[in-house]
Amino acid sequence: MSGYTLCALALLCALLPAGVAASRGDGINRLVGLELVSSIGAVFMLVLSQVSHQSYFLSVPLVLVPMSFAGTLVFTRLLGRRVK
Repeated sequence: MSGYTLCALALLCALLPAGVAASRGDGINRLVGLELVSSIGAVFMLVLSQVSHQSYFLSVPLVLVPMSFAGTLVFTRLLGRRVK
């Protein structure tokens, strides 16, 4: 097993607590969980492209990062209306 494979397994194990954080608690905790899931997911896909030696797998994390940033801005705006 290579180091990249071990890193991919560790990232998969880290997605479970991040998913729980994204699905429970108040809005702020869900927002932190959403950010954590998106960042772990992007890094996992980068490692997966290194493990499989397929460069076209890099297009998915390159799209995921700006989309997660835009999703966070929308979620924050909607959350701000409810907090007031």
